[in-house]
Amino acid sequence: MGERDGAAWLLLAIVGLFQRLQVVWADGGYAGVDFVAWVLRHVGLRLEIIERDPSMKGFQPLPRRWVVERTFAWFGNARRLSKDYEYHLQSSEAMIYATMIRIMLRRLATLETTP
Repeated sequence: MGERDGAAWLLLAIVGLFQRLQVVWADGGYAGVDFVAWVLRHVGLRLEIIERDPSMKGFQPLPRRWVVERTFAWFGNARRLSKDYEYHLQSSEAMIYATMIRIMLRRLATLETTP
């Protein structure tokens, strides 16, 4: 299964779950007019491909990419998400939910303590 096959499966699975979702950002592995059109036609979402500028050399911060990288870094701070310890997919999913809940609770706690 390639990247596009996995993305197609995931996008079809979330149809109707997130009413406010309008745009999906993806990296160059999902590029292609056919896949972008497929997502719009079957899922009803706009797929924006975020690619680096081929004329530039070296490191380039890409728009919106930092959001994904930061989230994965947060997951790495959770002991059970630092490696693939879980045998079942449902266990990994539960740990991701638990980690994000912990992150959001910490944010809310700091909001409450600031004047």
